[in-house]
This record gives sequence, structure tokens and C-alpha cells, in this order.
Amino acid sequence: MTSKERIDFAMSISTDTKLFEMGRGASEKAPAVFKQFFPGRKALILADVHTWPALGEKVYGLFLEAGIPVDKHIIMEEEFHAEWKYVELVDGLLDAAPDSVLVSVGSGVINDLCKLSSHHHNQSYLTLPTAASVDGYSSFGASITFEGAKQTFSCPAPVAIVADIDVIAAAPAHMTAAGYADLAAKVPAGAEWMIADFVGKAPLHHDAWHVLQDDLDSFLANPDAVAAGDPDAIADVFEGLTLSGVAMQAARSSRPASCCDHLFSHILDMTEHRYKGKLQSHGFQVAIGTLTMCAVFDELFKQDLSAMDVEACVKAWPSLEQEQERALELFKDFPAPRLGYDEITKKYDGPDVVREQLTKLKAEWPSLKKRLQGQVYSFAKMRDLMRRAGAPSDPSEIGLSRERLHEMFAKVQLMRFRFNVLDLAKRGGFYDAIVEPLFAKGGPFEI
Repeated sequence: MTSKERIDFAMSISTDTKLFEMGRGASEKAPAVFKQFFPGRKALILADVHTWPALGEKVYGLFLEAGIPVDKHIIMEEEFHAEWKYVELVDGLLDAAPDSVLVSVGSGVINDLCKLSSHHHNQSYLTLPTAASVDGYSSFGASITFEGAKQTFSCPAPVAIVADIDVIAAAPAHMTAAGYADLAAKVPAGAEWMIADFVGKAPLHHDAWHVLQDDLDSFLANPDAVAAGDPDAIADVFEGLTLSGVAMQAARSSRPASCCDHLFSHILDMTEHRYKGKLQSHGFQVAIGTLTMCAVFDELFKQDLSAMDVEACVKAWPSLEQEQERALELFKDFPAPRLGYDEITKKYDGPDVVREQLTKLKAEWPSLKKRLQGQVYSFAKMRDLMRRAGAPSDPSEIGLSRERLHEMFAKVQLMRFRFNVLDLAKRGGFYDAIVEPLFAKGGPFEI
């Protein structure tokens, strides 16, 4: 497919976004797009200290020239995450100006704040991205830290996206690298979705799968050009990220875009992880989660699951009460101490279901393994791509020790109801076989 054909298909399956305009100088079209979707309304531009000079001030001027009533709010902090206090701030802005529509000018955090606050006020908004840094511009849901836990709040994506590639390509290189890493996460996330579908926990959504996965390899194929700031290569990354968000719209879930790869990042966000005094970007944290899960799949493919003793696995399977106790102990000092308890309660399966899952896995492992190998990249390949794109290729590059990465696995497996490869490994008794080699002598994260 051409880019236009892909975007046309994406808009045909999108539930919320009706227009995706991408190109060099596309921001000039923002006033016309606003008038198209919000005739007679006032615009309220939300930006931060970086995105205001990058694009916000220009858009403000364009709206004035077009005769659109417009106001602005600039968040002045140098760095911040999407936390609930900022949602309350933006809610307050809309409460004070009920005739206004938000215009998001920024990257992932600004967009998520506009998304959730617009939902709170029963309206949509316009987004003008300033970097190819995340897939959240077009996604259903906003990822916000609330009461100590990183949560995805259900809310519609923007009605329109206007992506000026000149602005996006001029963003700091580390932001583009972060977006590349976030897009690369769809590789192992897709494999985990295939597993969840296989065991009957999360059926693959046809349109949500094909709108992104059919062209994912090509979107990731030019890391050197991405690192060099080539506008065409960065446009490919941004398109892939946007299609990822559309996939989430179609599925009404973030399942098409994330699994364990993102949960490592969520733990770091919730514990306010810093390196050299700075919060690390979502994409850089996800880069490590993505590499880690590719390494897990490398070990999974070494297993002969056709020889599994299903009845022994079922006999060893813990009760729900035992799993709940394990979760409470594991998360007792975590910012959200009941997180693991609540999530494992949602996704726990009894012995009869586990027997059925493992019986199918044992019988069909060769064919499932072949399908998974066709989806996921090896650790070596993914590490090479990350390095060339300018993204982290070792946990030390975001100030994360290998010991802590090792410790995070137990929480990752429990902290979300979404079925993952670690859940399968727990059921089949091969959890240690696919996790421990990563940190053993000769492993990718040898301790």
C-alpha cells in the first residue's frame, strides 16, 4: 500500500479520528481543520515551554489571522509526566471557558491531558504533534498516573490530527528515537497478542492487527535515516505510530500496541525513576522493555513445549488465594500496593482452564512457534535497530541496573490483567527457563 492508501484505510476503521493530515508545512491547515470540525467555537491552545516556541506560537498566530477566537495556556515546568494534577489543571481551564475547544500542541503528555479533559467535557479536540515520540496521539485512552498507579483511562482519540513533518523532523533527536522505540515495541507486543489469542484470552481484531502489523517492518526499516533526521524516514515512523493509535481505536483497547514491553516503563514511571536527575522518556523506557521481551522470546523458542507434562503443571498450579497472597507480598512497598492483587484476580484461571490451555499449547507448539518466529525480532536484531536509531540498547543507558531489571519481572507478570507470555510460562512451568538465562553468564543482561 502507499501511504495515502494506508491512511485512507485507517480512517475507514477509525472510531474517533475523522482526519489525519500529514505533510511538510501541514500546520498551515490547522485553522481550516478547526473551522471544519468546531465551527463557531473558541480555541484554547495547550502547550509547554518547549512546544510553544516550536509550534504553538505559530498556530496561535494562524488562528488569529483566520478570525478564530483563541486563547492559550503554557505549562511552565521543564519536565513533567502525565499526572492527575495536570488533568485537574486542564479541566479547570475548560470549566472556566465552557465555549472553548482544546488544541493540543505538543507531544504525548500534552496530548493525553487534552484527550482526557476533553472527554470529561463531552467534546473532542484537535491535536498538532510536535515530535514522533509516542503512539498516543491517535490512541483510544490516556495513560495517566492516578493514586500512585499508571492507568489507561478510557477516552476517545482526537477528531483530527494535523502533523507538520517539518516541525516533527526538527524535534530533538532523542524524542524521535523514543518514538522509534515505542513503534518497535509493537513487534513483541504483537507476539504476545498472538499468544493471548491462541489461549482464548484476547481474540485478534482483524482490522486493528492489519492496519499496523502489515507494514510495521517497513516503518522500522530505516533507523540510520531516522537518526540522521531525514524527514521521509521520520514521516514513516510517525505514520506507524499514528496507525498504532488507530489500531487501538478499532480494538477499543491498547492491546494492539503494548504488553509486557510497556509494563517495565509503567513501573519506572510509578516509582519516579530518574537518571542523572532527569525523568526518562516513555520511549526510552519502553526500548529496554522491548529488548527484554525480545530476549525472552529468544529463550522461549529454545523450549520443547511439545514434551510438556500437562498434568504435572496443573497439579503445581497455585490457587487464586495463593496468587493473591503472592501479589500482596510482592507489591507491599509499591506506590500502588493492591495493584497486583486486583489484576491477578481479574486474569486468574482455574486448573481446568489451565489444563485446556496447556493441552492445546503442547499439541500445537510447532505451528505456534513458527508463527511467533515470523512476528518477533531476535534480541540481537532489535538491539542493532535501537542502537542505529539512537535509542537505548542497554538498561544502563537509562540508569537502570540489571539487578533491578531482573527484579521487575515478577511485578510485570502480575501488574495487569492483560494475558502475557509470562502468564503462559507460569502455567507451563517454564517461567524460570525463559527469564533466568537473560541474567546468567553469557546472557544479554549478564549480572
